Amino acid sequence: MFFLKKSLGCLLKKYIFAKVFYKSACKYRKFIQIYLKNFMMRLYLSFVALVLLLASCGNQNGDGGKKIFRYNQTGGLNSLDPAQARNRAAIWATTQIFNGLLELDENMHPTQSIAEAYRWDSTETIYTFTIRKGVHFHDDPCFPNGIGREVTAEDFVYSFKRILSAKTRSTGAWIFRDKVHPNPDSAFVALDRYTLQIRLQRRFHPFLSILTMPYAFVVPHEAIEKYGDDFRSHPVGTGPFKFREWKEGERLVLDKNPHYWKKDAEGKQLPFLDGVEVRFINDPNTAYREFTAGKLDFIVGLSENAKEMIANGKIKEEFKKKYNIDKVPYMNTEYIGFQLDPTAYKGDTTHPFLKKKFRQAISYAINRDEIVNIIRNGLGVSGISGVTPAALPSFDSVVVKGYSYNPEKAKQILKELGYEGGKGLPKLKLQTYTTDKEIAENIAKNLKDIGITVEIEMNMFVKHQQTVDEGRALFFRGSWLGDYPNAENYFAMFYSKNFSPTGPNKTHFVNKEFDRLYVEAQEKDDHDEDHHLLYQYYHKMDNIIVEESPIIVLYYDEILRIYSKKIKGLKTNSSNMLILENVDFAKPGEENTAEKKATAKK
Repeated sequence: MFFLKKSLGCLLKKYIFAKVFYKSACKYRKFIQIYLKNFMMRLYLSFVALVLLLASCGNQNGDGGKKIFRYNQTGGLNSLDPAQARNRAAIWATTQIFNGLLELDENMHPTQSIAEAYRWDSTETIYTFTIRKGVHFHDDPCFPNGIGREVTAEDFVYSFKRILSAKTRSTGAWIFRDKVHPNPDSAFVALDRYTLQIRLQRRFHPFLSILTMPYAFVVPHEAIEKYGDDFRSHPVGTGPFKFREWKEGERLVLDKNPHYWKKDAEGKQLPFLDGVEVRFINDPNTAYREFTAGKLDFIVGLSENAKEMIANGKIKEEFKKKYNIDKVPYMNTEYIGFQLDPTAYKGDTTHPFLKKKFRQAISYAINRDEIVNIIRNGLGVSGISGVTPAALPSFDSVVVKGYSYNPEKAKQILKELGYEGGKGLPKLKLQTYTTDKEIAENIAKNLKDIGITVEIEMNMFVKHQQTVDEGRALFFRGSWLGDYPNAENYFAMFYSKNFSPTGPNKTHFVNKEFDRLYVEAQEKDDHDEDHHLLYQYYHKMDNIIVEESPIIVLYYDEILRIYSKKIKGLKTNSSNMLILENVDFAKPGEENTAEKKATAKK
């Protein structure tokens, strides 16, 4: 660019000089005419070259002409260690840096990743994986000479044992706990350099899907040993992008991994992008303005300002022309949870939250349609059933009937419990996060209508999640984003052996019948005709959750992704994963035809 500008300037100076010389030297007119003609041609060609170069940089985003994908993460990021990848922010970030044995394809089915092949025995309790040769960790000072070494089966043994280690305190320990052999040395075995074997206690039909989760990503022991707890902010993986910088609360920067082991279907080296930049703008409206100003390439969710795009749950045509907008069912259930561990109430075993009928009264008092249709402009589906979201095939609002808005019924229950008009109730607090303000206020208004006064406490999302995981929130907002398209993933939230902080049971719900059904369902064949037997178990478990009400389902979410017309190769499905290894920037003139696929499995 600098060279062309300099050349263009020099040519213009020479042209002016030649023109002056032409007027004072008529006897050399013919020679000068030829000279000027040649210079005009060179000037024209230089100008064309400059224009073409500027145009070719037009699909970059200003970072030295590099292709940098920029997105925002409201609520911050707690860790870049896949062992702590418990929320969307961490899942999206770690997915760019790491890989696992398997990954989900476009249709959300497990497929090969670092494992190039896999098989299981007739009992479906012994799985054998062949590790792909030539996959290397990112170059990093933790390795000799700073050069990343090849991944082996032993690395997966180390990574999986680390997940189960009490020292790690991984929020994902539950993915292996009570599933694999109780002795980790027998559960995970490297048969040779490129062969890994995993032994289960019993048949568990979603096991391959479990292995696609970020918790199961491979990490090098050298990095853990060198960085210790700081591995959370200095990750070393095998993924398409490698870590450069993380200024917490400000931005995360990832660079292209030049030695990435994947190629696309045409044999082209991945990734196409030069890097990824994640901003941490906590106000969704500010993030939306940054996007419309061209300072972000991608945003997700429905901020107050973004509501102008939606009318009755549908995207307005005028915005479809300006941006790529994907709207598909989401494997996400939004809810309010109760802490059911009596010890959390400091000896008050009569606290209303510990009473099933009181929890049911609150459920009847909440107007879910108002939340979806007014606050969210029709984005989502009212929580009319159990915990299983509407995006999953086992969802059945006829067999599993939830709670409808019935404030009179709620008042009647309060009267039966001796709390008529809210009389005798202790001080109640709803703990939530800053971006949930409108919904929390609407819930408080609904409860006020039946005589219950609720104080709202709002925190940043990461702090809120930590408070909930540690059991310090008695009445709290929560959500469960499905890791794979199987309702078992949602019922794991209520299994008594999965208590937080090392498991997803944040309510500390305990029910023997539920536990029995949960364990038995894991051994059922999910390939029976129409999944009939398996779904019977799922519906029974869902009905127990509806009856006992450890949570109140508010709505089943829908994904709303808004991104620049220059982005191509970005795919959306109900998992809401952000896969950037195939994403590229469209060339000039291609913006309106940039690839955009939304595949929702229902």
